[in-house]
Amino acid sequence: MEKQYDLVIIGAGPGGYVAAKKAAKLGMKVVIIDKGEIGGTCINRGCIPTKALVHAATLYHEMKECEKFGLTAEKVGFDLQKIYEYKDDSAAKMREGLEKEFADLGITSVRGRATIQSDRKVRVVTQSQETVYFTGKYILIATGAKARMVDIPGMELPGVMTSEELLTSNESRYRRLLILGGGVIGIELATVFNALGSEVTIVELSDRLLPNMDVEFSDTLEEILTGRGIHIYKESILEKVTQKEQGLECRYVYRGINQHEEVDAVLVSVGRTANTEGLFDPDVPIRTENGRIVVDDFYMTSMKGIYAIGDVIGGIQLAHVASAQAAYVVERMNDLQPSVIIEMVPSCLFTPISIVPSCLYTDPEIASVGITEENARKKGIPLRCGKYVMDVNGQAVISQEKHGFIKLLFAADSDVLLGAQMMCERATDMIGEMATAIANGLTSAQLMYAMRAHPTFNEAISCAVENSREDQRRW
Repeated sequence: MEKQYDLVIIGAGPGGYVAAKKAAKLGMKVVIIDKGEIGGTCINRGCIPTKALVHAATLYHEMKECEKFGLTAEKVGFDLQKIYEYKDDSAAKMREGLEKEFADLGITSVRGRATIQSDRKVRVVTQSQETVYFTGKYILIATGAKARMVDIPGMELPGVMTSEELLTSNESRYRRLLILGGGVIGIELATVFNALGSEVTIVELSDRLLPNMDVEFSDTLEEILTGRGIHIYKESILEKVTQKEQGLECRYVYRGINQHEEVDAVLVSVGRTANTEGLFDPDVPIRTENGRIVVDDFYMTSMKGIYAIGDVIGGIQLAHVASAQAAYVVERMNDLQPSVIIEMVPSCLFTPISIVPSCLYTDPEIASVGITEENARKKGIPLRCGKYVMDVNGQAVISQEKHGFIKLLFAADSDVLLGAQMMCERATDMIGEMATAIANGLTSAQLMYAMRAHPTFNEAISCAVENSREDQRRW
């Protein structure tokens, strides 16, 4: 039996579920299909469980150090199993909220494996092994990506895992953990397990942590992490993992010198690959490159009426990017003027500027948007820089934050904001103002029009803007 819908969505993560809700609100008949639970990787095996663990670990760390605030907390400890239960409960509440929204909006949700056939038909094998067919006026692929493994001997051993496996496993407390990869996911989980008492080692191929971030922030973060006892080996290559009686032995080369270390587990955090396995029948000519689905400027694939968004098309692999692309595509399907700007905006320069915020939920938080000083120099963009160290910010003093600062980058001639980087509490919340400013081409003068409350972390933005107007540096 074949069921007809206006929109058939494959993948129920932040791209898929945003598209489903928006389409239903616009009057489309929608079915959304996922082989797993609603919410995709983000809610079930990524963003939400990671941030729940970060929150729990941060609270534990703060309780252990509360004496500096005049407080006493004796016998502070943690129950790892209860932390995992809190993590799982957070994800469950998110799923329950989505399921209610789907029901309220009349969205059909199907759990099963979907395969796209010709004539915009989708075959789904459900969990009960029933085969059903859906035909859509439009099909939207939002299947995301999966954690990538590396071709190194020993990757198949018990105890070697990706972040998805780690976040769905509630069994072990790791005394010694080696993390391969110094990107966002690896660093966030390093801080979690370090705070919970694990001995953590990070092995990173690049010459710095977070290679895409402002180098000053990377260096400061490394100083913070090493100060907390995390071992960091940059310019290093993991060569082999072998099983030992007491765990795993990792052999790696650090700046040309052979090293080895025994650990309980290895977390492989080296990026993600598009999730397209079994998605297309052999006679469906969807164009791909390096495993990613190729789309045009409007997110249509090589087949008319079939669109793809999010991690499955590559590019910036963030949940909020997939959600923005979802809203854009659905609005175009309904002949509406898109209400969202996708990733890049024109600037006063010949180079478009990214408005995608990047957030790192460490302690302190790190967030950035737009260009960095390093990128500006490479492109020959003249800048004026404003910086404010949080030492005398009222809220930073109250919380005894030691490492916070904000950096804002303005075009030297037009005064338009081109980039912002923050390292302080609430940075991940504050970066939205800077993304809005870049999207609207605001200048330092216009940013100064806004009054920011005292005492807040946010008032430091005004201080950084003022500093930029005093700074006469040019590149």
